[in-house]
Amino acid sequence: MSTRDSERVLITIEDGIAIVTLNRPEKYNGLDMPMFEAITRAARTLKKDRSVRAIILNGAGDAFCSGLDVKTVSKNPVNFLKLLVKPGRRISNLAQNVGYLWRDVPAPVIAVTHGYCFGGGFQIALGADFRFSTSDCEFSIMESKWGLIPDMSLTVTLRELVPIDLAKELTMTARRFDGTEAKAMGLVSRVSDDPMAEAMNFARELAERSPDAVAASKLLFNRSWNATDKTALDWETKLQKKVLGRANQRIAVARNSGSPDKPYQDRRDF
Repeated sequence: MSTRDSERVLITIEDGIAIVTLNRPEKYNGLDMPMFEAITRAARTLKKDRSVRAIILNGAGDAFCSGLDVKTVSKNPVNFLKLLVKPGRRISNLAQNVGYLWRDVPAPVIAVTHGYCFGGGFQIALGADFRFSTSDCEFSIMESKWGLIPDMSLTVTLRELVPIDLAKELTMTARRFDGTEAKAMGLVSRVSDDPMAEAMNFARELAERSPDAVAASKLLFNRSWNATDKTALDWETKLQKKVLGRANQRIAVARNSGSPDKPYQDRRDF
């Protein structure tokens, strides 16, 4: 199955694996208003699709994403209001959605980066559960170069990966670093000559597991990583009760007991 969203984001789903492609290659997938809106719609659409077992997020052309297209977005000052206003009771605004909403998708998300991964593009990648990169991909928290601070959910996602002094250094200096250094700092999960192929193999491996267990594991760590001991332990119990004895858990037990493989059911919601 293949769908298009205003040409800015392409989604292809096959065998439970969704490939989401940022599709503005002539601008290094720079974030203009249609791109913000298309990424938001893609994340919300895939959140509802219980048949999706894993998601690969990548960029068309020579870069993953070069960040905010300042020139295009600033042509209309109202655009910044649209990006920063938080409607209703939602936790994130339009600018933050492009990174933060991937955390809210139950299926695991793998960002595959190459070329440039700057500013907002880096924050999109940080919203994924895993980041696979080429060694020569260039990264930067680039906002301070323009006299700004990162505002696309980095304050939530970066703190889970690096200590506060490193977060401050990278943000204040806006310095560039490559995939090899990013891996050493804990910002990238794997470095490879062909990260897309590795991501596909990993996605297939994830797709072979119970989708309930995978989704519950993602939710467990997202809710407990920076929580108190009591909250973390409560989440363990709460989610275990939701998967224990359900159809997919019974199928997993049967598969590991030598019974003929039975296909897993679509993921249940938690």
